[in-house]
Order: sequence, then C-alpha cells, then structure tokens
Amino acid sequence: MICHLVERSAWSVGAAGYRPASLGAEGFIHFSTPAQVLATANRYYRGRDDLLLVVVDPRRLSAPLRWEPPAPPSSVAGPAAATAAPTATDERFPHLYGPIDAGAVAVVVPFPPERDGTFRMPATIW
Repeated sequence: MICHLVERSAWSVGAAGYRPASLGAEGFIHFSTPAQVLATANRYYRGRDDLLLVVVDPRRLSAPLRWEPPAPPSSVAGPAAATAAPTATDERFPHLYGPIDAGAVAVVVPFPPERDGTFRMPATIW
C-alpha cells in the first residue's frame, strides 16, 4: 500500500480518477509508503487540520508508478517547505505519473494532527 495526503476540499475521485494540481504542475502525484507518511506529514503539513489520508493499492493503478528521490509537494510553499529537514539521499518515494484510479483507493480517513501539531497514524488503518 502507498499513502497520499490531500486537503479535504480537494479530494474527489470520479470515473476519470483523482487528478490533483501536482499532476498538472509537476507531472506526478506525491505518495509515501506507510513507513514514510508520518515523516512527510510532520515535515510538510505540521498542524494542518484539513487533511485526509488516502491509502492506495499500487497493484490497481493503471498509470506508471516510479520510485524516486523526494520532492517537496507543490502545494507546500513558504516556511514549511523552506524549513523542511532534508531526507536521506538514498530514500525513494512513490510518484504516480497519472491519475489515481477510483478502484485503487482502499481507504480514505480524516488525518487530524495531535494537540502539538504532529501526526500519528490512525489505529484503524492497519
């Protein structure tokens, strides 16, 4: 499984799949593995209370999925991106070069931060 973080207001998957702004701007959709998603959330989205965690089965995707070095999400600008701690140079993240197929979405859950602004994995996911 792979994970995608998205604003509640931006999430909509229809017959043509989900196409976030990053797909048009960067050519791919940012994903993290379950082991990477908390670091990604805490690095780029600390304190944001408008997120959903979308869990996707990569075997059900029709677009190419590539494992590449990290790139800051295009929706992150300003201080969050500028102060983000670098990741290990050999770490690879899943990038999807096309829409998220509706049939590949396993679960979508609210992803609120803790009181201190950090994120923890919802117990109901795994």
